[in-house]
Amino acid sequence: MKKILVVEDDKEINRLICEYLFTQDYSTVSAKNGLDAVRIIRDSSDISLVILDLMLPFASGDTVLRKVREFSDIPIIIVSARSMVQTKIDAIRMGADDYITKPFDLDELLARTEAVLRRTQNIKPSESTDTGTLIFKNLILDTNCALARVNGSALVLTSKEYLILELMLKNPSKLFSKSNLFESVWKEPYFSEDNTIKVHMSNIRSKIKKLDDTQEYIETVWGMGYKLSK
Repeated sequence: MKKILVVEDDKEINRLICEYLFTQDYSTVSAKNGLDAVRIIRDSSDISLVILDLMLPFASGDTVLRKVREFSDIPIIIVSARSMVQTKIDAIRMGADDYITKPFDLDELLARTEAVLRRTQNIKPSESTDTGTLIFKNLILDTNCALARVNGSALVLTSKEYLILELMLKNPSKLFSKSNLFESVWKEPYFSEDNTIKVHMSNIRSKIKKLDDTQEYIETVWGMGYKLSK
């Protein structure tokens, strides 16, 4: 039984989410402030996913997301009353795996949870090199354990960020269109107005640059897509 951490300061909403997930064969643990959420995630090794509100006491959800992404790539779904598009984009850039606006339907929350967990479970590739290692410049992906390092330091990625890099490193000479990347990683149809790939690429570049600012790793080909920068 997979365990989900529900971080929500509204006791009634927290209870409803936990009870509903329990009926769907998930175990749950609750946190009602940001500090407890970070502590639980750091100290627990059996949590599969986090449902995170943004407006929390002691430490906001934004702060929790930033702190957790410093040491973990655990899947995180934001559930918030904030409906501004920029807020959603900022959350994705910080490493959120999905974003649901309150009020929400519990069945939708379940569907989103199952989708994110499926993507996370599939993070380890079925096809890998003999050694399980993909190398590009100072970036190394260990496909056996789905870990990334740059200049010897851990590169903390969300599951989708990892899959994007893995796909590109497995095809180092290929030019990927946005639709190609989206449909390969998300396994869903791509819509031209969707900027998900753009946001994830920006996030990946930013994370790599913090560990190696001497060279470029991903090149944007205007009007066409992305490729590894030679």
